[in-house]
Amino acid sequence: MMCKEATRLMSLKQDRTLTFQERLSLRLHLTMCSACRECDRQFTLLHKAGRRFDPEDDDDGP
Repeated sequence: MMCKEATRLMSLKQDRTLTFQERLSLRLHLTMCSACRECDRQFTLLHKAGRRFDPEDDDDGP
């Protein structure tokens, strides 16, 4: 798997459950690629931060 495909799977993983084959392929790639491991960590961090933001709690809104 190339890094471009791994990045696509990392992004999809934030929105849906990956298939067994997708998870296996991504896990194998991540064991070999430190840049993609860092990218996966950042995707996860951004996703968690985004879930914490609730626009309805914004006092400055309309």
